[in-house]
Amino acid sequence: MLGIIYFLGLILAAFGLVYALPIGCSLAVGDGLWPTFLVCAALTTTVGLGVAALTYKYRRELKPRDGFMLVTVGWILLAAVATLPLLMAMPGLTFARALFETMSGLTTTGSTVFTGLDSLAPSLNFWRCSLIWVGGLAVIVVAMGVMPLLGIGGMQLYKADAPGPVKDQKLEPRITEAARSVWLVYVLLTAAGIFALRISGMTWFDAICHAFSAVSLGGFSTHDASIAYFHSPAVEVVLMVLMLAASMNFTRHFVALRRLTLKPYRNDPEFKAMAIVLSLSVAGVTLLLFFNGVYSNFNTALRYSAFNVISMATTTGWVSVGHGLFHGWPVFAPIWMLFLSGIVCSTGTTGGGIKMFRTLVLTRQAERELKMLVHPSAVAPVRVGRRPIPERAADGILAFIFLYFMAVALLVFAMLLTGMDFDSAFRVIVASINNTAYGLPGHAQWNLHALTEPQIWICTCAMLLGRLEIFSVIVLFTRTFWRK
Repeated sequence: MLGIIYFLGLILAAFGLVYALPIGCSLAVGDGLWPTFLVCAALTTTVGLGVAALTYKYRRELKPRDGFMLVTVGWILLAAVATLPLLMAMPGLTFARALFETMSGLTTTGSTVFTGLDSLAPSLNFWRCSLIWVGGLAVIVVAMGVMPLLGIGGMQLYKADAPGPVKDQKLEPRITEAARSVWLVYVLLTAAGIFALRISGMTWFDAICHAFSAVSLGGFSTHDASIAYFHSPAVEVVLMVLMLAASMNFTRHFVALRRLTLKPYRNDPEFKAMAIVLSLSVAGVTLLLFFNGVYSNFNTALRYSAFNVISMATTTGWVSVGHGLFHGWPVFAPIWMLFLSGIVCSTGTTGGGIKMFRTLVLTRQAERELKMLVHPSAVAPVRVGRRPIPERAADGILAFIFLYFMAVALLVFAMLLTGMDFDSAFRVIVASINNTAYGLPGHAQWNLHALTEPQIWICTCAMLLGRLEIFSVIVLFTRTFWRK
């Protein structure tokens, strides 16, 4: 345990460097909050280094199961520490609401309990968006270094000891090398997004904040009205491109960039499935809005359908409609988009939910079972993109899906105990566990500011569960994990 605490101290000390982002922003805009962030940075770094120094002699090479403890406790610790500048700069803010905001950022969920974002100090807004961008970097490390150990996602294909032709899918011999390569793509995509948004009409400040959110598939905005504030088709197009790029496996981007070819995308079954699902969904919602008279102009219906479907499906959660929670839209549309948030994103991204890889495996598994009913003696391995899926991975995915739906059910019941109606409870919990931003039906603003303190704690837990793929958290409460 002390060996894990040593690494937690190092993580805490490294996190202190992140405060350089809001400090620079505060000095640039002159909002006077840089001393607050400087104090938080000094405190975080000092405590982290102190903890690491005290436990230095207990350091050791981490075992696979240590990763689960390190990731879960580390995420909670960083979210708690990140509340310091919010609590210091916003008198009256409760710890529960501050923790919800920072957990929403670090898990790249993007839901908010803050109102008055337009008048919030710029450096505080920048801190929120910085957390969501840094959280995206951390998600990539976890996806490539820890989740493969569970065997329940798609990134187990990148393990060094993966059997057969799957070995060819590794970016580099070592996970650290692969993560470094993917980070490069992440940073380059962010830089491209910042310049594209600036050219499309945003200020530099808004361009940086929204590029941070788009590439991390978070939903934070610097305005209460979200993307509807800008009333700009150009901004929406740029953000759609960024969200689509960020919802695809970052390893594919790296290979395509290194080899200067589109072949990695053509050979990616997740990309093909995602393209088909999104295309049909945009077309279907467009026709639904047009023929129901929500928008009298077909191009207008297509514009709002495309942006909001892509935003929700990629678990970003921005909205470009300037009224309520899709007020006036047929109920099918927002519920369908919420469903998409659970299946569209690829593995190796910052998106949440079940993800496309697991969806494809379950689909192939169902096809195989139907075939086996007719031909019981047939040999029919489960394949995704011509590659066989190990039985262990398929079994792990089935277990994950079970725990996913059980977690949703239990959390919804917990919300019902607080007095929330079923419709709101279901939508908020599904959005939280899928790590997508969402608001309460019937509320004018796109956030969760109306939640009570108990409801805020429940949603905070849901975001953490969803971000860490449920298993990473639940395994800590099993006897097997603690047995030597």
